[in-house]
Amino acid sequence: MSSDTHVETDETGESGTDTQTATSASESSQIDVSTDSSGPGVETSAGGRVTTSGESHEESQAAWTEYDFDGDAALSVTDLDVYYGDEQAIQSVSMDIPEQSVTALIGPSGCGKSTFLRSLNRMNDRIKSARVEGSVEVDGEEVYQEGVNLVELRKRVGMVFQHPNPFPKSIRENISYGPRKHGEIDTGLLARLLGRDDSDAEEQLVERSLRQAALYDEVKDRLEDNALGLSGGQQQRLCIARCLAVDPEVILMDEPASALDPIATSKIEDLIEDLAEEYTVVIVTHNMQQAARISDQTAVFLTGGELVEYDDTEKIFENPESQRVEDYITGKFG
Repeated sequence: MSSDTHVETDETGESGTDTQTATSASESSQIDVSTDSSGPGVETSAGGRVTTSGESHEESQAAWTEYDFDGDAALSVTDLDVYYGDEQAIQSVSMDIPEQSVTALIGPSGCGKSTFLRSLNRMNDRIKSARVEGSVEVDGEEVYQEGVNLVELRKRVGMVFQHPNPFPKSIRENISYGPRKHGEIDTGLLARLLGRDDSDAEEQLVERSLRQAALYDEVKDRLEDNALGLSGGQQQRLCIARCLAVDPEVILMDEPASALDPIATSKIEDLIEDLAEEYTVVIVTHNMQQAARISDQTAVFLTGGELVEYDDTEKIFENPESQRVEDYITGKFG
């Protein structure tokens, strides 16, 4: 069975009238939810385990996902289950994600990796049929407790989507939109009349964010131009800069280079490696070579929303514990 749900959300994670009055529909990104744990090529064993055709039948071992690392965890996930209606998309996933590093989530289509990613900043809340059980902590604070400010959460845990979604505004306004919405800068007429004009701060913010996204030198002379005039790769780096402008702790990326050409993809990969020196980056990718190139650790999700193995990237790609993981990496299924 396959179901697709589309939910629109802006950079701040808000939707509805507030966003619509400030931006047009093209300023929003779409979340595509596909649950395909049954259908052609999908098998269910006698024990209820869902597998893809050609996938080995084996019992997963808890030790395969117990990843030990030095330093602190930016994100801690415990017994996470996600459902879309009656269909379970994520099955009892537990993992700690190290701070200031790149964690790659890989696996075949429909295995739940994007659903898991969206669970980390509650983007699944935008989907009416979604139900989440378990715990997600950001720097020790529970994400799913009552009273959590979702706008503040999505500021701390930003997200970059698969397809670039710049606002149909100037490059400058794309960067300053988030901080303006959060009340961190004000350059309006009243602010100028009251002597609280933040134009200098805005200028510094725009330059810093664009430099962090390795885009400033390419656009510094056309900051007032419409962002939709940029190339696809530049638009994606602008979206990353827009995310950085609100000073997140964690950056979630859902296949950020899948729609880009090889040169633009290379720039995004270099940028991700640079960002990991200051931020925690979690990236979903179907490109296993990309995961091997840029990530410090890799989590492998397989059909049925199961986290099968989680370890250093080198270990996952060169000597995985799971036969199913080895079969997936070597292209025997998926």
